[in-house]
Amino acid sequence: MADFEPGSSFIPALYKPPSLLPIAQHRESLQYAIETFPVTVVIGQTGSGKTTQIPQFLDQAGWCSDGKLIGVTQPRRVAATTVALRVAEELGCEIGKEVGYSIRFEDLTSTSTRIKFLTDGLLIREALVDPLLTRYSVIMVDEAHERSISTDVLLGLLKKIRKRRADLQIIISSATLQAEEFLRFFTQSGDDKSQPAKEAVKEETGTIISFEGRTYPIDILYLDSPAENYLEKTIDVVLSIHEQEGSGDILVFLTGREEIDQAVQAISERSATANSHSTGLQPLPLYAGLSSEEQMLVFDKTPENTRKVVFATNIAEASVTIEGIVFVVDCGFVKQRAYNPRTGIETLTATPVSKASASQRAGRAGRTRPGKCFRLYTEDSFTNLPEANVPEIQRSNLAPVVLQLKALGIDNVVRFDFFSAPPSDLVAKALELLYALGALDEYGKLTRPLGARMAELAVEPMMAKTLLASHSFGCTNEILTIAAMTSLDGAVWFHHDGERKKMETSRRKFAVEEGDHLTLLNAYQAFVTKGKKETKFCHENHLNYKSMTRAVSIRNQLKRYLERFNIPVDDAMTFDPQDPARRTQQDPARKAEKIRRCLTSGYFAHAARMQPDGTFRNVAGGTILHAHPSSLMFNRKADWVIFHEIMETGDKTFIKDITKVEKDWLFEYAPEFYQLSTK
Repeated sequence: MADFEPGSSFIPALYKPPSLLPIAQHRESLQYAIETFPVTVVIGQTGSGKTTQIPQFLDQAGWCSDGKLIGVTQPRRVAATTVALRVAEELGCEIGKEVGYSIRFEDLTSTSTRIKFLTDGLLIREALVDPLLTRYSVIMVDEAHERSISTDVLLGLLKKIRKRRADLQIIISSATLQAEEFLRFFTQSGDDKSQPAKEAVKEETGTIISFEGRTYPIDILYLDSPAENYLEKTIDVVLSIHEQEGSGDILVFLTGREEIDQAVQAISERSATANSHSTGLQPLPLYAGLSSEEQMLVFDKTPENTRKVVFATNIAEASVTIEGIVFVVDCGFVKQRAYNPRTGIETLTATPVSKASASQRAGRAGRTRPGKCFRLYTEDSFTNLPEANVPEIQRSNLAPVVLQLKALGIDNVVRFDFFSAPPSDLVAKALELLYALGALDEYGKLTRPLGARMAELAVEPMMAKTLLASHSFGCTNEILTIAAMTSLDGAVWFHHDGERKKMETSRRKFAVEEGDHLTLLNAYQAFVTKGKKETKFCHENHLNYKSMTRAVSIRNQLKRYLERFNIPVDDAMTFDPQDPARRTQQDPARKAEKIRRCLTSGYFAHAARMQPDGTFRNVAGGTILHAHPSSLMFNRKADWVIFHEIMETGDKTFIKDITKVEKDWLFEYAPEFYQLSTK
């Protein structure tokens, strides 16, 4: 998101004037509660103004007078940036001055910053350097009901910090009625959570304040019978709303980027051929992988004689308010992480939404006037939905969490006061992987310097190990580039309608037989040398210019980490198998092997073997994996590979960013993880 220079032009359609927000009438009671109680739980619907106004109330009440910060955490990056921009605009300051934000690989704050919006994960990272978060007078955990891993860990850390910092004020903001649980968590010791909170303790420690956003009546409509294909049904429903309903924009919930891109394209094509309606349709996507400018388009005022249709993931359930939405279409599914500790594979799988999420989605329709929510499932299906989703911490790979807790000095991770305790097998698997990576010793203690440095790097543990091992393999420069390219949210290659073959031809120019990682490396090196970091080169080669410039920025930040660790980085381009004139002292094939060996030293847990039918199986053998069509290894021969990413679509599990490796390397670099069977 670094390539976005924020202006104020996109702001007006985002929110109501502060004085008209429901929270305005609660200002005094809020300030009293925050001054009186160490912990305040605020219940308010998205759109009530809690996120934008509470930090301003606190700033005006003098909570920053001694140079301290008011920190507001968000589960998602898009929320941290959009809300910071809005508050800066309301205060009439430039973003990054009095109001700033901090997200992974991007820090827009300064010494004059008083109100800082940041992701939960970023605040946990700050605790590695400042364990008591002494820079902050108030920390507000917003959208706590979403229960992301980082939110749950942050709540546990704040509870621990409060025992040492009585002056720290904690505000927990939630849009659902989990308030009692949040308050009980902070008012009880870790050992007596099962007991009801003692009223005296409760009174002394915290309080709950509730206020609702202004909502209008919402008609909920269900299907008579289940939809065979909810994506096709979604498109049909959007077109029928457009034909049969009155004015008002439409918000559609789908599960992920591929579905959203398909839907946007389908609506564009169908609305172009349908001339039966005087108003045009403007389909817009909203998901985490978009650039800031693309995300901001959904907040722009809808042009005259146009109906806006926003196709979004659950990113739009909370955190951000899109004005003008009158109709909501809910597909009934959400993509959730699911980690299998037996296979060590974490997938993103489409699962039915919870009742709490369904209610949040429907609520988007009643913000400005009476609305309608079209649920693409039956009423019976709704009654059988779970009340709430399983917290992320109970179904995810915990290696990054365990590594950070160890780095924070919390050696006995099992005894850490989690808001919801993770299953023991997930913790055990995380400890096993971190030991195999060399981040922990045989006693479960953080190794130094390797484990401590891995925790500090802003990438997940397997890539952190790969980066830190790169110097011993003699390929730090190249691994830095690969780390930056695989950290991108957006796509590296793009094509307009009907240009897919041209894009594939362009991609082949950079293709390396060994797989995707070296191909990404080639594309980056061509961009910064032959392409001189210019848009023209990207356009000619079907490269996404915004993604490439973002990769340059991420690489520079990762390089600064390595330099701080005294790991030398030589920026001379040493690997280009396609240009003999640029070959340096080393044979490119030898250099390519070093890079692949280095990748194996970090990604040995993501190894798979090709089967005779062209599919892959992970080492445990229980999961059938398919090379993703976007991978160079799609329909190509290999024996053993390592992969960077895994995703589930329909009934298939795909692997992406794949590189060929040798089986012997797995034993060489992960002897604790792999043993030869004697059977």
